[in-house]
Amino acid sequence: MPRALVAFVRLVDRLNYGIGRFAMYLLFVLMGVLLWSSVSKVFFNPSLWTLEMAQFVMVAYFILGGPYSLQMGSHVRMDLLYADWPLRKKSWWDAITIFAVILYLGVMLWGAIDSTLYSLQYNERSPTAWRPYLWPIKIVMCVGFVLMILQCLAIFIRDIATLRGKTI
Repeated sequence: MPRALVAFVRLVDRLNYGIGRFAMYLLFVLMGVLLWSSVSKVFFNPSLWTLEMAQFVMVAYFILGGPYSLQMGSHVRMDLLYADWPLRKKSWWDAITIFAVILYLGVMLWGAIDSTLYSLQYNERSPTAWRPYLWPIKIVMCVGFVLMILQCLAIFIRDIATLRGKTI
């Protein structure tokens, strides 16, 4: 494999590994927000921001953790036949089907970019009492989709290397 492709795969893997490990800690942020929501409802006036903040943190957790899950092979797959296949056959199948994933993520990214540009252009806010701007979480979604597409390309390159009898 060309050194540039090997460097690309290693860079994407390192980047998504670091971001994925960071995203795992967002679960603790989410728990803190929800704990504060419960405490404030019992002892103080209920906070207006907790429900939406919990939703934003959950979106960031899910979207930024997606590339890491792809990298680790943690996504759900139908293993009825796949589990018993040899590595070479799995690599062929993965190299073909990854294009469907990239197409899907490309459409999602296109929609996310369009929505983010709209949100930035019109200073879109949530229609709740807290009224936060929506563009920050939409930018996180765009970044997450780009990282997933990059991870899919890295997986494709790794599958091609496996088919050529090499490892990355």
